[in-house]
Amino acid sequence: MGRHRRPGGGAVMASLARAETRERFAGRAAVVATMHGKERSLALPLGVALGVSLRATSDLDTDVLGTFSGEVPRPGSPAEIVVRKARLGLELEGATLAFASEASFGPHPSAPFSLVHQELLACVDLEQGIEVVEPVVTVDTNFASVTVADVGALADRPHGRPSFLERAHFPSHALIVMPSVGRRIAPVKGIRDDASLARAVAAAACASEDHLARVETDMRAHLNPMRRRVIRRLGLRLARRLLTACPDCSAPGWGAVAVSYGLPCRVCGTPTAQPRALILRCPRCDAQEERPREDGLVAASPGECPVCNP
Repeated sequence: MGRHRRPGGGAVMASLARAETRERFAGRAAVVATMHGKERSLALPLGVALGVSLRATSDLDTDVLGTFSGEVPRPGSPAEIVVRKARLGLELEGATLAFASEASFGPHPSAPFSLVHQELLACVDLEQGIEVVEPVVTVDTNFASVTVADVGALADRPHGRPSFLERAHFPSHALIVMPSVGRRIAPVKGIRDDASLARAVAAAACASEDHLARVETDMRAHLNPMRRRVIRRLGLRLARRLLTACPDCSAPGWGAVAVSYGLPCRVCGTPTAQPRALILRCPRCDAQEERPREDGLVAASPGECPVCNP
């Protein structure tokens, strides 16, 4: 793959290029592969920016590709699943343009006691011959779980810290309840009121082998406003990327796809684990570019060096 630079011409040329790229989307109908109302979160960022009209798939059971509560394991990586989901939407609706999102939640890679939300938003465009997946990672999430013997424990404030219900933003954000051990009864999802929560916890604890109920946040988009906000922000990022044309073939979707590590130590020059550059790539041809860090940093602190600070 060659190394390419975007053509110059300043802000005016960039604006003209975006307008020309937008014409490839304007007026087209697009499907959003969802059963959880994500088309409403994406209508503004994608509909306005690209000029497309969005509609949800009419009969697509996305749960076959995995559920947050674990009844159906995810059959692949998040990046594989989000593209597969978009393509299922294309097949079901007979469309040429589709969007889909997929989320993962878990420990922060560098701060294990913090939790992060990774959302992926995919665009599959048969007319342009492109697949684009735009990611975002954020700590703006209420993702949490706990095991309790009774519903009262969910309101406890240990050492003055917020209770589980406060951290989960219940009842504006829904909860899921299931037995802590075993699957004697199905999970109860979408819980948004105190009475339903109390009944579900009592039933799950009774059915569990350890007499405890597992309570976790329901991360499905239509029941989690925090996730919907992330999806809207990611929609803007994807729109900006789709309006950026490849400098070689003019396909939409030119953007960052990976990070190149190995920023050299300022003292001895040894490559470190710090990011050195962004790798930008076209989703259709083999054009690729390495772009230096946006903060202008060209060397790492010796404290980050495996030689200077073994």
